[in-house]
Amino acid sequence: MSFSLWLSLLTACLVISFTPGAGAINTMSNALASGWRRSLWGVVGQQIALLIHIVIVAAGIGVLVARSPVVFTAIRYLGAAYLVYLGVRMAFARPRVADPAASATVVPRVTNRAMLLRGLWVNLLNPKAIVFFLAFIPQFIRPDGPQLPQYLVLTATTLAVDVLVMWFFFAAAAKPFGRFAATARGQRVLNGVFGALFVAVAALLLFMH
Repeated sequence: MSFSLWLSLLTACLVISFTPGAGAINTMSNALASGWRRSLWGVVGQQIALLIHIVIVAAGIGVLVARSPVVFTAIRYLGAAYLVYLGVRMAFARPRVADPAASATVVPRVTNRAMLLRGLWVNLLNPKAIVFFLAFIPQFIRPDGPQLPQYLVLTATTLAVDVLVMWFFFAAAAKPFGRFAATARGQRVLNGVFGALFVAVAALLLFMH
């Protein structure tokens, strides 16, 4: 891959990663609930999903998904249902406080594994990501050149940019709300806001074509 083509790839990845979506919402939610450092586990889960999407497209399976209305619709509804589930669960979650004498119920913190799996499913259950990569990847892969090195560069660039943007921008953006999120009232408000955002993204997934 030429340097000029790689710069175009880098620019495209930055624009895509900075575009708010379910991944950004999930990252900010994790940062508020579990702290900036531990939110990285959710980001890692999201990157595993992106890697799977790239492999699916590179293997040609993505074409089958994109051309099969039944499979595409099934994945789309499953993805929307999962986002609604996350939204409703978050909106009605009990506030978690550090002091047992406080008025709110003490709730066990979310495990690293749980954050990783949630990040994985948030990004994986999005059939439009497959369609996006079907349109995105051919712009930066030259069919007349060695395929593996090109895919490795594309994958490394895509994942590196997304990790940096998710962790150092969206997760860090949640830091100013840390004190507010430490109170029972603040947690209720933020849980309601992020729950509603998950449901809104689910609606967009279903109704925007």
